Amino acid sequence: MDIDARKQKILEILNKNGKVKVGELAAMFDISVVSVRIDLADLESKGLLSRIHGGAISSYKPYYNMNLTQRLSTNQEQKTRIAEKVAGMIEENDIVILNAGTTNLLILRNIPVRMNLSIVTNSIAIALEAAANPNFNVVLLTGYVNPKYQFTYGDEANNQLERYHADKLILSVDGINTDGVISTYYNTEAELDRRMMSHANKNIVAADYTKIGRTAFAEIAALTGEDMIVTNREVPEEDLSAIRKCVGEVVLT
Repeated sequence: MDIDARKQKILEILNKNGKVKVGELAAMFDISVVSVRIDLADLESKGLLSRIHGGAISSYKPYYNMNLTQRLSTNQEQKTRIAEKVAGMIEENDIVILNAGTTNLLILRNIPVRMNLSIVTNSIAIALEAAANPNFNVVLLTGYVNPKYQFTYGDEANNQLERYHADKLILSVDGINTDGVISTYYNTEAELDRRMMSHANKNIVAADYTKIGRTAFAEIAALTGEDMIVTNREVPEEDLSAIRKCVGEVVLT
């Protein structure tokens, strides 16, 4: 197999599994670990993956540049499984905080329409859809607006949040590393997400399997034994074992 074909195969494995290991690739292609690392370095320089200790994960640069509609169609099957599971955890008359994110938008769409809820959110898309249901009492946090991803942020949103306390926070994130630290690509939203975690009785982090083992641009917080993660069964077992030591419960869909 020539070098270009080998690199294409690496990308195919990444697309399927979300992660590759240097040792496994060396054995698969019958080449040295040095040659594998050279391949990974070249692919990283082109923005096609991100190297981590012992291997690489798929790059989220293309995903970062998508608009909200494009993101909804990415990993949709996995996000839908999470959405159905989390929606089933919401109870009649709950007060729920939802931050911005496509997984949270799908969660909203899976909540029974006859359920009475109060929803606090910084997501314009979520607020607009939820407001169409007369059974939902909706609060959209005001502040600066990110027009591409349709969320609010900043001091006004942070201060308004102080008025509310929820039964449950459903937090959509871009990364959960193996130390249980959650992160987002949007440093402007990170502070609001962090504050949301202290304004709910139960924190539920909703993240598809491609977010596990990843660290995004801005750290939000470290999860604790009181928190829950809902993700997919495709998560590598070693990552799952590490994260289970950091949080109260991991639910697989």
